[in-house]
Amino acid sequence: MIREAVDSEDPDRLYTVTGGRSRADEPDLDLVTLIVSETDPVPGMQSEHVRILRTCRYPTAVVELASELNLPVSVVKILVSDLLGSGHVSARHPSSPRASAQLPDAAFLKKVLVGLHNL
Repeated sequence: MIREAVDSEDPDRLYTVTGGRSRADEPDLDLVTLIVSETDPVPGMQSEHVRILRTCRYPTAVVELASELNLPVSVVKILVSDLLGSGHVSARHPSSPRASAQLPDAAFLKKVLVGLHNL
């Protein structure tokens, strides 16, 4: 985002969009956290929330959302945090291990190895 776009943004609008908050409720969100929509937009949703849900049909980084919405990253983090809290989106850091990717217990692997040697 270019500096002029941020400087020309109406601070009252940003205050209204975030509900007066200056920090996201979710501390683990960073620039590369991937956001994925879990639901479709519902009537009565804030327009920025609707745009996030539509943009995040496929995994999208927070920084990409900020660029797409033409809003500061800090504001997008607050909006995404709202959607996380309501279950409309899920978030995953690209380097975080998935539960299914965890290795089995070492003792179990030793038993499997012994069993294979006995064959």
